[in-house]
Amino acid sequence: MASARRGEALAMVTIVGAQGSTPREIGARMLVWPDRFTGTIGGGSLERQGLDQARRLLTQTARRHALQDYPLGPLLGQCCGGHVRLLVERVDAESLPWLEPAADARAPFALTARFEDGGMIRAIEAEAPASDSPRIPIPEVRRVSELIRPTLPRLVIFGAGHVGQAVARAFAPLPFHLDWLASREDLRPEASGTRATILSEDELVEAVEAAPADTLFAMFTHSHDLDYRLTRAVLARGDFRYLGLIGSRTKRARFESRLRADGVADADLARLTCPIGIAELKSKAPAVIAVALAAELLKLTEDPAE
Repeated sequence: MASARRGEALAMVTIVGAQGSTPREIGARMLVWPDRFTGTIGGGSLERQGLDQARRLLTQTARRHALQDYPLGPLLGQCCGGHVRLLVERVDAESLPWLEPAADARAPFALTARFEDGGMIRAIEAEAPASDSPRIPIPEVRRVSELIRPTLPRLVIFGAGHVGQAVARAFAPLPFHLDWLASREDLRPEASGTRATILSEDELVEAVEAAPADTLFAMFTHSHDLDYRLTRAVLARGDFRYLGLIGSRTKRARFESRLRADGVADADLARLTCPIGIAELKSKAPAVIAVALAAELLKLTEDPAE
């Protein structure tokens, strides 16, 4: 969507029909610019055909979409031998009326393409209507639809002690992509069978640096020094969505003093949440802390204005 908002044009190539053995499933897609692309529809000859068709479409002004059938064996010589139908469409500023609500969606939705009078109309719908079968000849296709599940917010938690375990349990059924990381020193006897990924302390810091933009981070490790290293690493990258640190206001004050001495600006310190969780829940029981944090992050991720 950023490209469309900047006035750039790209092409989106989507598998909208698949029969037999195919390299990718319905819904697989690529985004194609004149000089680059991202994503894959399975590689090989099919992908080269999709790239070529996408770039040809970008050189045209009147035509905004194309449907094409590819018998993988007879036409492209691919051994899987199935049949794929591709939708290639131009995505630019004219696409923003459906791109923006799609980007803002917090629940699954149907992305539908309707074909009328030689053109295509995109729509966002609550439920996915049935798509026309890939067996229907292309000139007779009137609709294709796919169910889109929005990307879940990524939450990385550090620590596998009492609180870390409680937080991991609380978030397991919630709409987050959870990465649970810990050092071996974090483990407690009752953590037998933990699903946390065990890394060295240096590797935990590297995991902070490698996380995607807009990640949510929360720290519950065994060590204030390790909490500090991780907190400092998150603040240094700047592009995070949330940074939570377990502890009291006293711990926060000590961390702020140390971070200022390390050159962290007050505006960045203001983005640190410590204590964590909604203020209405005062209990320090691990399960309650986990619920308080879950409520805080659900509110944050469900409200686009936050």
